[in-house]
Parts: sequence; structure tokens; C-alpha cells
Amino acid sequence: MSKGKKDTPIALSVDTAPVKKKGDTKRTINWIEKPVNTTRKDIRDHRRAQSAAENIEQPSNYLLQNIYTNIDQDGLLTSQIRNRQSKIFNIDRNLCNEDGSINEEQTDLLTKIIPFKDITKAILDTTYFEYSLIDLSWKTNVDGTKKLVVANLPRTNIIPQKGIFLPDVNEDKGILYREAPEYGIWWLEFGNANQRGILNKAVPHVLMKSFAQSCWAELCEIYGIPPRWVKTNTQDPAMLKRAESMMRDMGAATWFIIDETEEFEFAQGVNTNGDVYNNLMNFINNELSMLLSGAIIGQDTKNGSRSKEDSSQDVLWELVMEDMIQVQDAWNNIVIPALVKIGVLKGNLSFKFDIPEDLETLWTRVKDSMQSYDFDTDWMNEKFGLKITGVKQAPMIGSNLNAEDSFFV
Repeated sequence: MSKGKKDTPIALSVDTAPVKKKGDTKRTINWIEKPVNTTRKDIRDHRRAQSAAENIEQPSNYLLQNIYTNIDQDGLLTSQIRNRQSKIFNIDRNLCNEDGSINEEQTDLLTKIIPFKDITKAILDTTYFEYSLIDLSWKTNVDGTKKLVVANLPRTNIIPQKGIFLPDVNEDKGILYREAPEYGIWWLEFGNANQRGILNKAVPHVLMKSFAQSCWAELCEIYGIPPRWVKTNTQDPAMLKRAESMMRDMGAATWFIIDETEEFEFAQGVNTNGDVYNNLMNFINNELSMLLSGAIIGQDTKNGSRSKEDSSQDVLWELVMEDMIQVQDAWNNIVIPALVKIGVLKGNLSFKFDIPEDLETLWTRVKDSMQSYDFDTDWMNEKFGLKITGVKQAPMIGSNLNAEDSFFV
């Protein structure tokens, strides 16, 4: 996909990407890149951005998506999102036939030709950024083989409320991408712009956290290395020059010079080492963890415990299961039909995750049921790695006693 420069006229170019069905031509969307505004944001900016996105007549997502991009730089926010998404990519997945059997040949295409991770990440990102619009195209490798590649169209330029893509966010005219023949084949859309993502709820927390960090840094600057001052006759150039030289040579702390007749005093501040800011940021980090992972995971080392951590992981796994359902639905309803039309896949296929079983819980249930039910030994050997060969015969009472050793004789 080519990105238009600022001096390049906006146009829809035609690119003859090879397809296996009907030889359709595919258009490529060009857009003018805009720098992300990294100035300090506040709650007022967030409310203004929300109002622009919810405007019924002329909605604009530029401001809101810019704020999302800004807060996505937060370390905890990034780690929580990656932790949740990485669990999806560590689970095996398969393309299955109508009868439920795994189609090994076409499943192999998920790693060789189909950009599974890029497509799936675009689907998962809708939980946080609300929507995604991707462009598929062919790329020829050095060895002559071809592979599909994914280009994520900038969310700032997309107005899914109207189905419009703006090549320039400063212009009103755009492309009605849902009416284009490429839509649903080469251009795939995920998510729902009418439903705010998780990042929208995280914005106030991250903005307040950034404010607390800046205040704490300022506290360190003021009280960490206190400023110095000297009284001298500022009307005497020689004495003033001598004082300036002396202060410069004494170190890196902030300094200033006052006249003999002037006075300077520090205002009486709160006697603190920054705990108020530290406590605020810890509270915000906990809130972000609850929002993204459903629990506080791996942070509260002072009050943490193994049982709490296990419970938190169980809550996170429930959210991951919801993500898997979302990914499966998108692949079955949007991605696979598109790949069939392009000619990459064939037949009626369905996408499924191979969800790992909790063998410890399963074994507990089996042991509790052994007294009432019989189990297939082949299944138990395969599931738990056992080597059951048969039923053990219990010895009969008194069968090994000699007649003369019997108590009743």
C-alpha cells in the first residue's frame, strides 16, 4: 500500500493484484499522513473529542483516536494489553471441515500465506480502539512465492459511523468504502464505532497518572536539589560578576542572586517525600489493571499472595475466552469468506481454537467419579499419560492363610 505525501494529489490508484477468481482488479487507498499531536492532554480535550465522535451530522474520530494513541504509551497499559493478547496467539488454531475434522492442508496456510497474527490483532484491537479497517494485498517473496500482507488503515481517517474513509482528515470528502467492490474481499472491517472501547474508559486514569508523574518530578527537582542564593550589591558590576562566577562553580543546582536590600524565603510546603503522588499512581495502576485484566495481576507485592494471583489469573482467562469467541466469530463471518473469494482457501471451512484443557481439574473430577462410573482406559491413557493395562483384582480375605494359622482352628 502506498501512502501519499503532502505534495501528492489524492487519488485512487489501480493495482492489478493477481487473484484466482475472475481476475478482479483491486484499488489501493492512499492517504496523507498527519503527525500525532503529542502535546499534553486533559479531561477537557477528552470530552471535546467524545463530542466530535458522537456528532450525528458530521462525526469525526480524529481527536479521540489521537488521545488513544497518546495514552497507549503508558507502560502499564501496554503491558496489560499485550499480556491479554499474547495468550490468544499462544493457543493452537485450526481450520476445520464441515464434519468438524481438521483440514491440515489449509490450516498450514495460516502460517505460510495468510497473515494470521496481523489479522487477529486487528480484530482484538477493536476491544480497545473500537474499530479496525485493514487492506489485504499480495506480496511476492524473493523465491517467487506469494503471501498476503495486511495494511492497517489509520483509524483517525476512518468514519465507520458513515462508512467513509478520508484520505485527508482536513477534508470533508472521502471514499464510501462499504460501497466499493473491494469491501468484504480486500478491505475488511471489524468492530463497532457506536460502542466505545476500553481505552475510552482508561483515558481519565492515564491523564491523571501523567499529571501525578509530572508533579512528582517537579517535587524532586525543587526539593531533591534545593536552589541556592547569594546576597550582594547588584549595583556593583565587579561584585555581581564575582557572585555569578562563584555560583556557577559550586554545582548544578538552581541558583539566583538578590540585592543586599532584598529578602527571599521558601514558602512552607507539605513535609512529604512524594507519597501522595506514589499512592495516587498506585491507585490508578490498580484501576487500569481491573479495567484491562479484570483483576490486579502481579503488582501488589506487599499484600499479594499465591491464592490471590491464581484467582486473578482465572479472571483474566475468562476475558481471554471472550476474546477467543470474538476472534472466532470474525474469522468465520468475515475473514474466511474473503479468503475464499480471493482464492486462498477452498470449501466450507470454520475457524476454531484448540483450547487447552485444565487437566488438573479434569483429573479431580475423574477420581471423584471412579467410585460410581467406569471409564474408558484408552481415553485415560491418552488424556493423562497413564499406562492402564486392566482392572486390578483385590485379594480375597484369608486366601493366603494356612489352615493351621487360622484363628478359628
